[in-house]
Amino acid sequence: MDQPVLPSNPIRRRTALAVALASGAFAALMNVATPAFSQAEPAVVSATLAPLPGAWSPEAARDLLAAIDASEREGLDPEVYNRAALRRAMAAEDPAALDSVANAAALSLARDYYSGRVADKAAFDWHIERSPYEASKLPAELASAVAKGNVRAWLEGLLPQNEQYAALRTALADAKDPVERDRLRANMERWRWMPRTLGDKYLYVNVPSYDLKVVEQGSQVASYTVVVGSPKTPTPQLSLTASSIVVNPWWNVPESIAKQGLGRGYQAVRTASGVRYRQPPGPRNSLGKVKIDMPNPHAIYLHDTPAKALFARQERALSHGCIRVQDIDQLALELMQRDESRMAFEDAYGSQDTKTVRLADQWPVYLVYFTAEADAGGVKMLKDPYGRDAQLAQRLDKEIQTAKANLPGARVQMASN
Repeated sequence: MDQPVLPSNPIRRRTALAVALASGAFAALMNVATPAFSQAEPAVVSATLAPLPGAWSPEAARDLLAAIDASEREGLDPEVYNRAALRRAMAAEDPAALDSVANAAALSLARDYYSGRVADKAAFDWHIERSPYEASKLPAELASAVAKGNVRAWLEGLLPQNEQYAALRTALADAKDPVERDRLRANMERWRWMPRTLGDKYLYVNVPSYDLKVVEQGSQVASYTVVVGSPKTPTPQLSLTASSIVVNPWWNVPESIAKQGLGRGYQAVRTASGVRYRQPPGPRNSLGKVKIDMPNPHAIYLHDTPAKALFARQERALSHGCIRVQDIDQLALELMQRDESRMAFEDAYGSQDTKTVRLADQWPVYLVYFTAEADAGGVKMLKDPYGRDAQLAQRLDKEIQTAKANLPGARVQMASN
């Protein structure tokens, strides 16, 4: 296929680009193949794109500049997005320089809005995945926004659009205390890590609030008190799927717990790799009467407990990592939409036999960590049981400073000072 040739006239070039976007010939104009989501990470996809040739009109550049200025409302630093260089390119009326600076700035802001500034989310035990396919579309979507003249609207549409994030933004604008501002910024960054849609129905466990919410069609229909992982054995942040309910479960004891010593009543099972221990069903079983299974490599699930007195405590970061749910039998019934599942569960619950009841409709489960939540009075600040707010704010500031130091011309400017 021959490489398309763009007109030399800037106005005609912008028109040709818009036509290419509409016709699907954009990848050819950019001289780059668009990789499938399984073949490239978002950063790799973005880096392979050539500058948009002559696409940035003065109006589009001003729209981008306004978007960059507004990034401060999101707890970010506008200078990260080379605001000064963008202004210089606009003032110089240099189309080539404007293309280069505007593309880099817009894509950097788009990635930060879409998936957060901090790259190493696992450092904060955050394992809620985002789709690389969606992120890989950002460059083409940017080109479309430039052609349509709605750059700022497109960029701000990448941010979380929920009431929680909006309330945090409002609170940040009013906050004066540096510690409070850092905590709000940390929580806004976490929301940028989250999927933009959670589903028509899901379970939502926020570790610092010690509760589990059942959400259907955007409304909370029930709430349960929970016990979460202790600071030494924290609950990781995960997106899981509740697929089945086990009544009268066995507890396969994790090796880390077995090493601490076990009491009587456990069974030793010899395996090829050694000995593992499990606890039979019964009134002393650590999982209680019910376990809601959510297959994952972290061995985290929702379960009952014989230690029900712990639910009365104010601060309930006390488990080995799993989520203990008060009245979990009622939660189990809520998850069962069909009568046959409910009947099977109720029959098993009245016996001593172990039985697994498959859920006809699987439920997404989100184990999150937010220390600031919107309520009727604005934003409620929660205690930070794992001490992560300050760490995340520091990491956010460090990555911002590193990005600013690596901007084109930044090192030369620093050396001349």
